[in-house]
Formats: sequence, structure tokens, C-alpha cells
Amino acid sequence: MQERPTLAESRTAREGLPAGWEVVIGLEIHVELATRSKVFCGCSTEFGAPPNTHVCPVCLGLPGSLPVLNEKAVEYAVRAGLALNCRVAERAKFDRKNYFYPDLPKAYQISQYDRPLCTDGWLDVQVDGQTRRVGIIRVHLEEETGKLVHSTATIVGSRYSLVDYNRSGVPLIEIVTRPDLRSPEEARLFLEELRSIMLYLGVSDVKMEEGSLRCDANVSVRRPGERRLGTKTEVKNLNTFKAVERALRYEAWRQAAILEEGGVVRQETRGWDEASGSTILMRTKETVEDYRYFPEPDVPPVELDPSWVESIRRSLPELPSARRRRLQEAYKLPAYDASVLCEHPALADFFEAVARRTGDPKAASNWVMGEVLRLLRAMGMEPADLAGRETWVAYLSEVLALVRGGTVTASVGKEVLEESLRTDQPPSAIVRARGLEQVGDETQLVQWVRQAIAANPDAVASYRSGKEQAAGFLVGQVMKLSRGKANPKVVGELVRQELGPPGRG
Repeated sequence: MQERPTLAESRTAREGLPAGWEVVIGLEIHVELATRSKVFCGCSTEFGAPPNTHVCPVCLGLPGSLPVLNEKAVEYAVRAGLALNCRVAERAKFDRKNYFYPDLPKAYQISQYDRPLCTDGWLDVQVDGQTRRVGIIRVHLEEETGKLVHSTATIVGSRYSLVDYNRSGVPLIEIVTRPDLRSPEEARLFLEELRSIMLYLGVSDVKMEEGSLRCDANVSVRRPGERRLGTKTEVKNLNTFKAVERALRYEAWRQAAILEEGGVVRQETRGWDEASGSTILMRTKETVEDYRYFPEPDVPPVELDPSWVESIRRSLPELPSARRRRLQEAYKLPAYDASVLCEHPALADFFEAVARRTGDPKAASNWVMGEVLRLLRAMGMEPADLAGRETWVAYLSEVLALVRGGTVTASVGKEVLEESLRTDQPPSAIVRARGLEQVGDETQLVQWVRQAIAANPDAVASYRSGKEQAAGFLVGQVMKLSRGKANPKVVGELVRQELGPPGRG
């Protein structure tokens, strides 16, 4: 019965949650910290090095090696905890979490159990215009494990796995939420907000594709109004925000199907299989007792000076939620614009620089959200790559001035901006060299309009039968003939002059 959820299989993961059931979700998020060296040794944390080249006796767990705590990792963990409204402990300690797995060379992980660095926080998330407060149980510091490299894309169906210990010992914070999330969408939105906060803090690059942000989810279902939580399963292998939402929706259906068939949900760990769109049993779920936690004898407890913690608090940057509010108030932007621009601090910085330079925040927002993000994707770049690009700020500002002043059309402006960013040439120089100035000569415009009308009799007939949208098609044809240099507003007027009012066939 456990693997035959008829309700779940009869619906796709894109549909809503099962009627008559409430899903309860708690998240365990792992964030690799952006220190240059590992948490207990001096090995590099650089991603992408050849396997097993950034290792030493400490991170390989060789006998006689002793760990030494990285102060910067503690600072970053405290920084994250403060941003999540946590209480920072004055005294924290490390513990050994014992379990056997090939990626854990010591057969234990140095983590934190009963005295973590940060506890009792919260994070507000906007869901359908409503604020949902999600409790944070703890933020603790631990060491990363190694990485298994499977013979296929995932462990499911692999014939063998190899182990790369470069990641072993990279500093990691685990953020554990309370079971406050009530839908897969809320879980996704929470993760997106958390990712932005980590970027703003500068404590991690939070790249899911490189494993520096990973998420496990604890999922259960219950009848609405019930206070007791249902039996939870842990879902792993959630490598994208989309996968998080799909996996949680599927798992809610699977559990509801089992219960409606009279079965019992088992506490177990399941992996998300993107290919099949389902969760797959990995192992029965361990309990805390299975890990046999005990104090780490080789790492002394950490005493945190309250004045040091307070200095970190004062150094916190403006966080995404505050910046979204400020952009809406200071620049009169819609909530949607502010939300997109504030996803990454470098993107918001870029927008603000252009807005200040041009004095036209809405135009700056439209172009940054549209053309700039499109060009970044086309050039294989990310929003982080905008940091420090003052010439790009100047180029976009100049393009906006050219469009606003009527020197070029918006479509030509997009073409010029792309060439400027790719070749590092000023937009005005490109416009002069290629003769891209907007054509305002009415004689030339009328000639193009008549040419378009003659070449498109079906569109003309449609317009004369009363379908006014056909005029837009003809304007588009004129823009093609002019290679984007015609003034579209003037062209629209000329088309109507040539054809008369619509419906007069």
C-alpha cells in the first residue's frame, strides 16, 4: 500500500492539495558558508577543483589529526542568525553526530546538538498578499560531508558511486524551521526569501546547482482542525525551487492516498525523482537517539562576547524585505518590480544607480527587469556579475536618454544596448556608426506605410471589416521595413490616414 498511492498517481504534481487534508511542512536548509578555508582546517573551499585535491588529514578524519575552529565561520553563522531574528547564545558547544556513510570519513560529523549558536527566530514571508510568520527553531554550525558522485544523474538506479572529499569540512549552517508552512508554495517562497537574505548578508553564494544551498523537507498531513501532527516523512534531493514545490505536492497526495485507503504512513526518508515526478523510498527515518550525540572533545565550547555579537548586528545590511519597501516608497515602483529587483543585491544596486542617473525609475526598472536580465542569460552571466559594472550603468542610462529624446526607437535601443554590453562601446557611438537614428521624415514614413499596405492585402481587408488590431500588424510590418528606425506612434497615425477608420470597407 505504501508505494501504490492511487490518489497521488491519478493527479499530477502541478495540481492543488488533496481536499479534506491539511499539509504540514517543516524545512531543514543547509547553507554552505563563503569562507576561504574550511571550518576546522586550512583547506580551500573553492568549488570545482579536481576530486580529492582540497583535502588534508583533518578533513579526511585521519588518526591523530585535530580540528581548529574557523572564527569567520562562527561570525557568518551569527550573522545569519541575527538576520533571522534569532537569539544568539553566549555559550555554544559542538557535538559528534555519529553515523556511518561513505561520504563521512570519520564516521561522525562535528555538529551542534543541545547548545547551538542561534535559536528561536522567525522569518516573515508574503503569500498571496498576506504575511506568514515562519518560526526558526535553530541555526547551528557544522561541517559538510563529502560528496558521492553517482554513475547516473542520481543515486536512484546508479550501478556505483565514487567519493569526492573536497567538500568534506566546508563550513555549513543548518537552518531548521518550525512546522509552520501549510503549502508547497509557502515552502518555495520561504526558500526564495531565505536565499535572498543569505546573498544580502554575503555569507554564501547559495547556488543550488553547486550544492551550496540544499533543502530537506519534513512533510505530514492531517485533517483540518486537528492539533496533533501526522506521521512525517523526510523528502531529500530537492535541487531546485521548482522541485521543492512539486515534491511536496506529490508527497501530500501520496500520504493522503495512503490514509484514505486505510493505511498507515511510515516515518521514512524519501528521495525526489524528477524523471518520474514522484518520491521514492530511501531508508527508514533515523531518530535523534540513533545518532548517539555526545560533546566533541577536540573542539572547546565557544564563548561569544555580547559586544562582538552586537557589532555584527550593527553591521547587518539592509535586508530584502526592507529594501523592497524602500524601493516602492522612494521610487514609486509597483510591488512586483520591487520584488524582482530585490531578489539579488547586485541587481537592486544596478537599478538604483541607473534610476539616480536618469531620474526615471520606472523606465530603469522596466529595462533592468527586461533587457538587462535577458542579456545576462544570453551572455551566460548572473545578476551577481552586475556588481561593480559602472560602465554598464552608464550605457543603459545613455540608451534610456536616447530613447526618451527620440533619437532612437525602443526596439533600436535594445539592439544598441546589447551591442554596447558585448563590445564595450558607448551607445551614441554605435548609433552614429550604424546610422540608427529614428526616422522622422514623413515622406519616407508614408512610402514605407504604402509599401506595407500593398504587401498585406489580407490585413488591409481585415482592418476594413472592422478589426482594428490589424492596424497593429501593419505598423509592425513598417517597423520591419525601417529596421526599427520608424517612429511607431507616427506610423500608426499614417496607417489610419491611408486606410481611413476601421470598418469602412
